[in-house]
Amino acid sequence: MIKYLVTGSAGFIGFHLIERLLKDEECEIVGLDNINDYYDVNLKYARLKESGIPKEKIDYNTFVVSEKNKRYRFIRLNLEDKKNILQLFESEKFDFVIHLAAQAGVRYSLINPESYIQSNIVGFLNILEGCKQEKIRHLVYASSSSVYGLNTKAPFSTSDNVDHPVSLYAATKKANELMAHTYSYLYNVPTTGLRFFTVYGPWGRPDMALFKFTKAILNGDPIDVYNNGNMIRDFTYIDDIIEGTCKVINHIPRPKKTMDNDPSTSIAPYKIYNIGNSSPVALMDFIRAIEKELGKTARKNYLPLQPGDVMMTNSDVSDLEKDLGYKPSTKLEDGVHKFVEWYLDYMAQ
Repeated sequence: MIKYLVTGSAGFIGFHLIERLLKDEECEIVGLDNINDYYDVNLKYARLKESGIPKEKIDYNTFVVSEKNKRYRFIRLNLEDKKNILQLFESEKFDFVIHLAAQAGVRYSLINPESYIQSNIVGFLNILEGCKQEKIRHLVYASSSSVYGLNTKAPFSTSDNVDHPVSLYAATKKANELMAHTYSYLYNVPTTGLRFFTVYGPWGRPDMALFKFTKAILNGDPIDVYNNGNMIRDFTYIDDIIEGTCKVINHIPRPKKTMDNDPSTSIAPYKIYNIGNSSPVALMDFIRAIEKELGKTARKNYLPLQPGDVMMTNSDVSDLEKDLGYKPSTKLEDGVHKFVEWYLDYMAQ
């Protein structure tokens, strides 16, 4: 039996990843989340309930066994709680760690920067320490397309320099990549960072554009369109993200014999991948796809570019395609349809 730790298991990507991993009957999963209130905790509890974890049984540092699948257990913990994090690693002896938990959001990092340092730096350090302590087989962790910051060359490649972030959130994700490399080099912990590009789909986060726009349009409220709509995003459907992540888990990086100019690899067992759709969409086209699906026209409130935002994201996924055969397949219109279908059902409950 292979044992996984999936952090951020009440989150958008973590929830979907666990659902996918449980299809393998030879695995056991521990999901970890602190269920913070960055966005509506009811959505987080709803995801957990969908996985068989009832809200009333959840308590801090206490395991809850899924009522739908006994091979899944959930524990509520803060990443910053070093003592209990390390005890969890010691007692559970994980084979693989998929670290998705983090303080997310570019704009929120302007308001509450301390939470990003505690969760994304201190918390990530504790995960690395646990992986070192128990010599896990592979740590796969969430980075972000935000690390590309002021880069203007498109598409964004993992061989590009990423030393100019424009938000503290992005800076913490870049720091995670550097921290991971250090542990890969010093302690031989195999690590792979995944730079996710604008993930969307059912059970998505309410602070993301698709959720916010859908809700506002249905309610007849205006939507905020930043930079007057002159933005491009590499929207990536959740199923494509999960497919790529699952391929990466068992692809343990091997050290290179010599260093070269590619910062995504190393003489340590370390790798960075972009994971995106590789077909960027103009923001206004994205809005039109939502309007078409809803059969309603959005009232638009045009605003300047927000501090911390980037004009464009565009992923070069050739490494992931070459190494693992990754090929995103979901068209934007299909992904928006599936989200709206889920949203209407969820809001009706």
